[in-house]
Amino acid sequence: MNKLVVSGSKQALDNMKYEIARELNITLGADTISRLNGTVGGMMTKRLVELGKKSLIKNS
Repeated sequence: MNKLVVSGSKQALDNMKYEIARELNITLGADTISRLNGTVGGMMTKRLVELGKKSLIKNS
């Protein structure tokens, strides 16, 4: 299991997950097919990478 090292990051990730699901008109849950749940996870990863890139550029 991944360990979160920043306080409050779990809540921020959950907020991002539900925000992306709303944008994509996907209802998350056990009844949702895994492909749709995976789409949300993929978009989360994409956004987190973009945030990381921006942070690196800003701190350069």
